[in-house]
Amino acid sequence: MQFIDLKRQYAALKPEIDAAIQRVLDHGQYILGPEVAELEAALSARTGGAHCVTVASGTEALLIALMALGIGPGDEVITTPFSFAATAEVIVLLGARPVFVDIEADTGLIDASLIEAAVTPHTRAIMPVSLYGQVADMAAINAIAERHGLAVIEDAAQSFGARLDGRPSGGLSTIGCTSFFPSKPLGCYGDGGALFTHDAALAQAAREIRVHGQSARYTHTRVGVGGRMDTLQCAVLLAKLPRLDWELQRRAALGARYAQGLAALDVEQLAVRAGRDCVWAQFTVFVDERERVQAALKDAGIPTAVHYPRPLHQQPAYAAFAPAGGCPQAERAAARVLSLPMSADLAEADQDRVIAALAAAVGRRA
Repeated sequence: MQFIDLKRQYAALKPEIDAAIQRVLDHGQYILGPEVAELEAALSARTGGAHCVTVASGTEALLIALMALGIGPGDEVITTPFSFAATAEVIVLLGARPVFVDIEADTGLIDASLIEAAVTPHTRAIMPVSLYGQVADMAAINAIAERHGLAVIEDAAQSFGARLDGRPSGGLSTIGCTSFFPSKPLGCYGDGGALFTHDAALAQAAREIRVHGQSARYTHTRVGVGGRMDTLQCAVLLAKLPRLDWELQRRAALGARYAQGLAALDVEQLAVRAGRDCVWAQFTVFVDERERVQAALKDAGIPTAVHYPRPLHQQPAYAAFAPAGGCPQAERAAARVLSLPMSADLAEADQDRVIAALAAAVGRRA
């Protein structure tokens, strides 16, 4: 069994993907070829008409977003400690300070009720993370940002295709950033990412930053990076896009099937808030004695993963930014989360094997 079955997905799309790659090989425009603009237009349409700028990775999207906003030394960015390192990494790379706010115990998402107390005169932005495929409380976060004149950057690396009250992830804030890493709900065959904004000036800044700050050939208007998404990766995503709605529906169905199958077991499931859906970038549960449970699943041939085993404020690189008293909910979650196999191509028979193996490992509720 595969944790994420990309081989089965490719088999279903092989003619389309092969033809898309061959077109790029035929025209030879490997950097900023026509597929780049075509993909940006298609992704913009899926995020409520926001400007779309494709970039080299989800991490690059976050970095360019911060650079477009002019965030740097002396600035603070409020974010979650329960995320992949890229979330804090880009803040620190620019000389700014990540301010970690604890999470909700049942969703793993940043606790919006704690954000306002973390705002200081140095705060420039809030960066919530849409974890496991569900967006954070963006309405509350945007309201706080508006009261204090702050930007909001949605780290939507795991939630492309998700919605909040009918509005698409990526188009919910000042800037939305996503990743097309192969394991994501919409993934390419290498690194890739995009940022979205309804602000034309920020979009123009991002386009310039991704090509070393050039506003014209060899005219470097601002400091930039080499952050372009290559044409081949854009071609792969264009071939995958027509299947995306089916994949999202399939993820939703498999998520509901997991929820039903695990309901009687001695595990806690993630809460999905009213008005939101989840694209289940990972299907993650909370278990006690995780190492023992993970070993039992491995013995049964079930692959698992942990997203994430140590919160960022406890990582050596970011320990200097740990808040007084730590982040208890993030620390508790990091000790208990366990991600189960999930992809649109997960066979129901395999899903039943996962549920049965987990039942044997954890037992049923008393």
